[in-house]
Order: sequence, then structure tokens, then C-alpha cells
Amino acid sequence: MTCMIKILSRKTRLLGGTVTSCRSFHAEIVRPDSRGLPIVHHRKYVCDLPPNHRFPMGKFPRVLQSLLQDQVITETQVWVPEIASKDLLGCVHTEEYLNNFISGKINEQEQRRTGFPWSEGIVRRCRYETGGTVLAAEVALQRGLACSTAGGTHHAFPSFGSGFCLLNDLAVAAKLLMDNSSPKRKVLVVDLDVHQGDGTAFIFKEEPCVFTFSVHCGKNFPLRKQQSDLDVSLEDGLEDKQYLSTVEAHLPSLLETFRPDLVLYDAGVDPHHEDELGRLRLTDQGLYQRDLYVLKTVVSRGVPVAAVIGGGYLRDIDKLAVRHSIVHRAATQVWKECGM
Repeated sequence: MTCMIKILSRKTRLLGGTVTSCRSFHAEIVRPDSRGLPIVHHRKYVCDLPPNHRFPMGKFPRVLQSLLQDQVITETQVWVPEIASKDLLGCVHTEEYLNNFISGKINEQEQRRTGFPWSEGIVRRCRYETGGTVLAAEVALQRGLACSTAGGTHHAFPSFGSGFCLLNDLAVAAKLLMDNSSPKRKVLVVDLDVHQGDGTAFIFKEEPCVFTFSVHCGKNFPLRKQQSDLDVSLEDGLEDKQYLSTVEAHLPSLLETFRPDLVLYDAGVDPHHEDELGRLRLTDQGLYQRDLYVLKTVVSRGVPVAAVIGGGYLRDIDKLAVRHSIVHRAATQVWKECGM
């Protein structure tokens, strides 16, 4: 597959292709001189949870650690996002929900729906995570490809959180970058988490400039599905070959017909056969081939792509973190092969 890089960022043209300050991005630290794949990470992607909580919070810093330890990346490639402001979050979420979420006026039933007890720490980490996805998308528009070490909170709706998702980072990034251009950018959300991206689908159900594409296990959470622009529901137990064939059957035609200006890729690893909340049978190699195919297919058409890690659930945090780093490893290969 031939690689063709076409930078589409209006902001880049205005700056003459040079990043001049942090104000050009929603970032605390930029890496304008780094020639490697941009990796977006913040040490505040984590917060404390009660003992034995089901959500593997410790995976986020270990994703970055695994990439550094294996010399896949260097520290010079790491971009640090700003915390997402309330105004930025308000492009997707209701004012009432944000006020209650930030101030802690979330009742017990609402907390059970999200799976998280409320704390100032959970608010902070979710806002930094959303800022990370926004920054990855902004950097992708300038560089062609970027990855965050978190993100993919696709179950969050405008007025409530659900399923370990409190703020919809993908929706915030898509809405910001769609509206921050004239004419509006067209954004394709490729959601390959094992669970349907119901919140994202709901948010953009009447927005023609955002196309939501979800490949998910049909009998998995959420019980009540929303309608994406394209939903592909998979049967339990699907393995590598059939899964990849399914993605291959849809992605190229979507790129040709919708013609996006940006792709947001949710590379959830919960389709893996060891995942505690999945029902599919993918292997590590299958996930790598999936991510490599998606990223190369998008980049080869000159479309910028920002990837987030999505869902993944395993008690062995180190093993899970390496699995989440598969998308960054695949992206590094695409970056090198395409001379980006």
C-alpha cells in the first residue's frame, strides 16, 4: 500500500507549518522539533479508586512506560495536554451535567450508572483525558498521525455518564475540530471497541459532518444500542481472520464515500480473547494487524488520524498496558513506512 501524506490543517498553513507556541494547541508541552510519532500523555490520566475496583486505572502510565522501556518511542515524542476547560466540554455536554459533575452533585444512582464513585480526582483525570484526545486530534491535523495513551470514553451522553465513561472525549474532539474550520471539517469516528459507542452515536445522530462507524459485539454492553451511521454487530467468539475481514469490508468504502478530513480511531483492546468484559476471540497479533490496517488505510489516503486506546479489562495491569500499546506500536510502523 502506497503512503501519501497530505496535511489538511488550516492552522498549520497559518503558521507556515511551524508550531510557534503552546497556544497553537490545547497543550502544556509541545514537541515541534521531534521527528517521531506524536504521543499524547499526562501523568494526571490517573486517580485513586477504592481497593479492588474493577476499572484498571493503573494501566494509563504503564502504557507509556512500556513504550519507553521497549524503545518504541523516546520522551522527546511526548506531548502533554491541557486540562479540558468547562467551556470546551460544553460543546457536547449540558451545563447542568457539567456543573453537577464538577461540583460533586452526582447522586448514588448516577454514580452506579458510571461505575465510579465521585471524587475530585475522577473529575480531574477525565478532564485531562479529554484534553489529551483533543490534543491528539489537533496534532494529527498538523502531523498526519498522533496517539494518546488514554481516551475512548464513548458511553458518555450529553447529560449523563455511563459504563466507566463520564465525559465523551471523542465527541468533544470531533465537535471542536468540526466547528473550528470553515467549511466544517468532516470527521469519521472509527470505533472498534468491543462495546458499541452509544454515547457518540447519540450525540451526532443528526450531524451530517460526523460519521460514526462502530464494530462491536452485539450481545455485549450496552443492552440498549443507539443507532450509529454504520453499526456492525458481531456474534460472540469471532476470531482474528473474520474480524479483520469485517473491518476490511467497510473502511475503504467509508473513506471513499464520506471523504473525511479527520479520522478519530478508538482502538479498544477488549475484543481480545482474554478480556474480562469482551466476548470475542482476538489475539495480540490480531489486534496489531487490525490497528496496522486501519492506520495505514487512512494515512495512505492522505487523511489525518488520531488514535485513542479505548477499553481493555484484565487484572494483570502490566500485560494489559502492553496490549494497549499495540496501537502505538502499529502507528510507529506506519509512521516509519510512510516517511511521516
